[in-house]
Amino acid sequence: MVNQRFRQYWMAASVVIAIVMSVLDGTIVNVALPSLTKEFGVSPDTAIWIVNAYQMVIMMFLLIFATLGDIIGYKKVFLTGISLFTGASVLCVCSVRFEMLIVSRILQGIGAACVMGVNTALIRQIYPPQILGRGMSLNAMAVAVSTAAGPTVAGFILSKLTWHWLFAINIPLGILAFWLGKRFLPVTPRRHERRVDRWSCVGNALTFGLLIYTLEGIAHHENTGLIVGEIVLFFCIGYVYLRRQFRVQQQGLTPMLPIDLLKIPIFALSITTSICSFMAQMLAMVSLPFFLQDALHFSPIETGLLITPWPLATLLTAPLAGRLVEHYHPGLLGAIGMILFAAGLFLLFFLPEGATVTDIFWRIMLCGAGFGLFQTPNNLTIVSSAPVHRSGGASGMLGTARLVGQTVGTTLVAIIFAWIPHLTGSRLCLLIGGCVALLAGISSGSRLSQPFVNPRNR
Repeated sequence: MVNQRFRQYWMAASVVIAIVMSVLDGTIVNVALPSLTKEFGVSPDTAIWIVNAYQMVIMMFLLIFATLGDIIGYKKVFLTGISLFTGASVLCVCSVRFEMLIVSRILQGIGAACVMGVNTALIRQIYPPQILGRGMSLNAMAVAVSTAAGPTVAGFILSKLTWHWLFAINIPLGILAFWLGKRFLPVTPRRHERRVDRWSCVGNALTFGLLIYTLEGIAHHENTGLIVGEIVLFFCIGYVYLRRQFRVQQQGLTPMLPIDLLKIPIFALSITTSICSFMAQMLAMVSLPFFLQDALHFSPIETGLLITPWPLATLLTAPLAGRLVEHYHPGLLGAIGMILFAAGLFLLFFLPEGATVTDIFWRIMLCGAGFGLFQTPNNLTIVSSAPVHRSGGASGMLGTARLVGQTVGTTLVAIIFAWIPHLTGSRLCLLIGGCVALLAGISSGSRLSQPFVNPRNR
């Protein structure tokens, strides 16, 4: 029993380390963009591709590797992803030209897609049904804290070291995660009766790649005609891709986009709720620094410290939610979490100009606490409502929902800032974020009418 628990801890550690690296690298580079712009002699619009290339490649390949995990085994895909991610991090550190850094980031994105595509499927293998909620709390905590803490971690590293260290920290962590995973993670048997549909892979990559590219184009105010063309192309390719998914399912094959899982009402509701929650999170996280500096006149260093309570509160409430979900319906816990999150954003919106540090501190902590209370039950619902052999598809959709929500949230902030000055726009973003979080709370509460078999009772 002790030996089994020991193995469980190390298996979970491997997954958590890998997911922290993957998520952190999506936000940690943002702070270094001004330095990288000068070092490589490129324009800010060009430098942004250091971030965009990484995010876009993850979206293009996430569901592909999730499906591949269902077929060839989650451990194999996971270890391949860590190897590629760590190797690409070495290339990032060694990059002397902008083009080399972009290629390295693309490779990093492919590795991250492998990890994100199967991480929750592995958690489902590691933890028995009775305590699956606790395992999911680790994953939710890792994702939420990594997303919120990215700028703070980057600021700390750049205050002491060069930008190379933003990537160098991945190398020892990647080696450790690979070693732990290789030694302790369970092997999933290959399912020989299933295969990957190549045309679905192409359609998936083009559809989600165009989605992210178009949203990024809107966020960075590209040519209107070009954006319209991208939107038309996205809908055309997306339509063909969706039709193929239905055809593939009718032929008895596994669809790349898990439409079979989306027919499960509680799964579809949970995915929708997840998109809304991450959309609200990014509306808040991107606009908060502008709000604290422009409206409340705090310095950049003070701003970083004031945002810190968010990930700290998530760190405390996510494990608590993992235990509570063993006794209460996840729809109820998720609704309470999103209502608390919305309340925190509304309270920040109404914050007076002369607000004290304490006034800001507890409001931001309320946001983080609500978000942590929501994520664990919601992720558990998504994973446990799918059949065991479709854990990879559920894991891929969970990651896809997060990335879509974050990208749409960031795009909305960019659109608002393009039309309204930062001083007013940052407050408006908090108000919209609160409304979206409230919508997520209502969506979560509606799941109470849906049957949910708690894994603890199976």
